[in-house]
Amino acid sequence: MWGTPKNQTRLRFVQDSDEILAALERTLADAPESESPGLRRALAVARAARLDEDTLRTRWLDARLASVAFSGDRDSVAAVRALRKSEPTLSLTEAVSLLRPPKPDA
Repeated sequence: MWGTPKNQTRLRFVQDSDEILAALERTLADAPESESPGLRRALAVARAARLDEDTLRTRWLDARLASVAFSGDRDSVAAVRALRKSEPTLSLTEAVSLLRPPKPDA
């Protein structure tokens, strides 16, 4: 069978901050001295704003659950229902997996 195994979550949380950082670094390298302090500050802010995957996942889940006015326990059947209502393409397995805390890397 082709595609994603039924027990594997397809949803991945990505951000484009690497591209933004690279663009700021290129711009800073070519910038006149008068613009450098502002660009260095912008680069520092962009680096500080980068989020890890767990934070992106939490924010995404918060937004999805809020979109269907769910504020209950995330470790409940109601949370799974709410998430699937918000994102109808999620399978039951994917919804349950997303609501569970991520496992620490071994």
